[in-house]
Amino acid sequence: MSDDILTQITKSLVEIEPDRAVELTRKALEADMAPLTIINEGLVPGMDIIGEKFQTGEYFLPQMVIAATAMQQAMEVLEPELRARQEAMEVAGTLVIGTVEGDIHEIGKSLVATMMSANGFRVHDVGVDVTAETFVEQVKATGANLLGLSALLTTTMTAQRDVIEALEEAGLRDQVKVMVGGAPVTAEWAEAIGADGYAEDVIGAVELGKQLVA
Repeated sequence: MSDDILTQITKSLVEIEPDRAVELTRKALEADMAPLTIINEGLVPGMDIIGEKFQTGEYFLPQMVIAATAMQQAMEVLEPELRARQEAMEVAGTLVIGTVEGDIHEIGKSLVATMMSANGFRVHDVGVDVTAETFVEQVKATGANLLGLSALLTTTMTAQRDVIEALEEAGLRDQVKVMVGGAPVTAEWAEAIGADGYAEDVIGAVELGKQLVA
């Protein structure tokens, strides 16, 4: 029974059936399955397969968005029980993520935030049009060891550099790895502004994040 429902949870995510994924998660809990087992053996394998399909071009952004939202909703079902049992997912790291000042693009940044959360990161999404000062405050307040800066416009790319300079001025640069992304951003730009890495898509961002905090 347990293996079967976990396989079904994985399958429902892979087949982009968000309502079914959430319903099966609920059923698994009702069957007294451990929340961490549901996450690690049901939900995470599903997201891993989706990531692979995205990379090979079999799936596109809409499927990723739906699956990531389903994962988020399933996690909301599990969180009260996780707290009640005082179980905790193994935390890979603490990420502060946002879109830089002057830029209000949301989708890519939110998707990276959800996928990082699904991969064991404690995520603080500070939204869009975020000032360098706010990024610094959030890194300080959360003790984050990873910072994600998104910029979707050529005119806002320079704000990524401003954030890195603000971290240096605040004496926090050594504490946090900085990864940058967004349509106009390149690996060369990341190197030029002193970022620790660049990812061109969601899956790349997750892999990079894991590498940077390893």
